[in-house]
Amino acid sequence: MIRPQNAAEVVDAVSYARTQDVPLSVRSGGHGISGRSTNDGGVVVDMSRMNKVEVLDRATRRVRLEPGARWGDVAQTLAPYGLAMSSGDYGDVGVGGLATTAGVGYLARRHGLTIDHVVAVEIVTADGRLLRVDDEHHPDLFWAIRGAGGNFGVVTALELEAYEVDKVVYAQLVADATDTAGLLRRWGQLVEDAPRELTSFLSLFPGRRGNPPAAQVTLVYAGDDVEAAQSALSPFLGIGPILDQQAQLVPYPAIVVPPGNQHRGQGLKDTRSGLLHHVTPQAADLMENMIHSGDVMIMQLRSVGGAVNDVARDATAYPHREQNFSVLAATVPDRRPQLDKLWAELYPYLDGLYLSFESDTDPARLLDAWPEPTLGRLRAIKASYDPDNVFNRNFPIPPAEPVD
Repeated sequence: MIRPQNAAEVVDAVSYARTQDVPLSVRSGGHGISGRSTNDGGVVVDMSRMNKVEVLDRATRRVRLEPGARWGDVAQTLAPYGLAMSSGDYGDVGVGGLATTAGVGYLARRHGLTIDHVVAVEIVTADGRLLRVDDEHHPDLFWAIRGAGGNFGVVTALELEAYEVDKVVYAQLVADATDTAGLLRRWGQLVEDAPRELTSFLSLFPGRRGNPPAAQVTLVYAGDDVEAAQSALSPFLGIGPILDQQAQLVPYPAIVVPPGNQHRGQGLKDTRSGLLHHVTPQAADLMENMIHSGDVMIMQLRSVGGAVNDVARDATAYPHREQNFSVLAATVPDRRPQLDKLWAELYPYLDGLYLSFESDTDPARLLDAWPEPTLGRLRAIKASYDPDNVFNRNFPIPPAEPVD
């Protein structure tokens, strides 16, 4: 394992790794479900020591993040400036992986994906160059990094334009999910009808010890207007029998818990990921079958849409700009065959996937992640910057074949 402290040491690490006939993995927070940020017998470039968080210019809201920083620390550093960046739901997730894949967080419907706010990237490419890329410098690579960054080099820093966020209204509901399909349909429609200040995640858990399945719903209203928040949140009390509820006005960092205060990861290594345009009756019925089967340990739906879908499909290498929900299902290894069978039934109703939540290594999934023409464009850029496919661990994109 190599643990660089600066970009020059990353250059040395990549150069060394290329002299070894072994796999090369790059790890930022080590939170990835798929395990692709590590390997057996190869080289792992661990970016955890490169963890600086800086506010470069408050007036333009420009911030600089190193990939080994954790999002909980980012939230705490930005908060005194009245700034924030939507970044998943765990404070111990590393910056690098999330900010090059997409970044579906608690503020997504109001402010979009994390990648939508990246304005420059510093990256070490396969040939050992340290490049600063943006809309004017290596724009093709800049486009590719925002959605497929793990395929193109080792990111050593990112600059983003944060947004004005101070306090948010954070609510949690626990509901009896015996009528899972009905609850899902009601929740999905309410999310789509809600003002875009509201983002919601819904987690489903199977029934245990004679108890019915349960749903935990997280609701975040991106603002401190309590009256408006109450109006947006109240309809969700009708999704099903409510077992518990709470809501509070809190600083944004309070809901993205900083490192050291929570368990890392879900502990479930077999996951499937997909995207839904709407929670249709057919999709809801199939998800009910999954959670009632006993073979799926958790399902989670995260709302996207809103500001996420304001961005053009071809503006970044994340092309999924029409769907309203991300769906995840996870289980334990010995029940993976059953998960695969259940997921195959849901698959026809899905459109795309969110890479960070997918552990299947089937190359066919590439077209789910990057449907054409996105994949073809990525392959061409891969051929320019990494023709030898050095960075081939994280949903590897094959370089385009040379043209005769």
